[in-house]
Amino acid sequence: RPAVADGAPIPLWPEGTDLAKPDTGDGPEVTGKGSSPVGGRDWHWVGDVSQPTMTLYHPRGRNTGTTMLVLPGGGFSIVAMDLEGSEICDWAVRQGMTCVVLKYRAPQKWPWDERRKHGRRPEVLLALQDAQRAMGLLRERAGIYGINPDRIGVIGFSAGAYLAADVSNIEGRTYPPVDAADRRPSRPAFAIMAYTGRLWAGGSSSDLGLAPWVKISPRAPPTLLIHAMDDPVDDIRHPMAYALALHEAGAPVDVRFYAKGGHAYGMRPTADPVTTQWPGQAEQWLRDLGLL
Repeated sequence: RPAVADGAPIPLWPEGTDLAKPDTGDGPEVTGKGSSPVGGRDWHWVGDVSQPTMTLYHPRGRNTGTTMLVLPGGGFSIVAMDLEGSEICDWAVRQGMTCVVLKYRAPQKWPWDERRKHGRRPEVLLALQDAQRAMGLLRERAGIYGINPDRIGVIGFSAGAYLAADVSNIEGRTYPPVDAADRRPSRPAFAIMAYTGRLWAGGSSSDLGLAPWVKISPRAPPTLLIHAMDDPVDDIRHPMAYALALHEAGAPVDVRFYAKGGHAYGMRPTADPVTTQWPGQAEQWLRDLGLL
């Protein structure tokens, strides 16, 4: 067995690292319940996160050697820890993957852009620093954790899906390296992004340009985009614009768009087909890549 207990939070940064704080400073974390149930059940979030962690879960039985880093959503104001975190790991370990839930620093406000009518990405995105750090740490400790450093990908939801795009395309670290883990590559081996936002420039509905802060790398990993056309929070044009940009850069991208489904369903079944079908679509996609 790998030398780390399932479900025990692991600090991302060495003690004493001078970390930038979320907007709420470094008070105690707060937890709460989502405003409305999803799939008939409550969901829970954590906020005021100043000490980011990752939590590992190992596969039961067959181990494919693939690891999935889960990037939950929450609008960069909270982190949806079960709906878009631990529940994703319940699925991943059944597929023979090691699964890791990232609890990143939040809240961090995106300054309002009056002209574009949406938030602008902060110059330094704390959640990206934490995601890059987690990728490096997993690769550096691959032997300890019993994982293959070349088969670590990400799955992100909403704000976490935007984060998956960031970590896929941004080359270097966005913080001063603190140890050997920061010399490991932070780019994932694959990326799955569900109901992403913050990528499309907005404006004319026929214009599928990217927001000015989105950088596309031809070395972005194979990417799967999942979205509902009726998403009331993040317009379908976000994944459309991103898919076209990846394709034009020569990076492999697959899309699965559904007529209905809304936003923030995680893996909970509802009446909308996307909610029951996308996990199987993701499994097949990972199999096609030789990862399952």
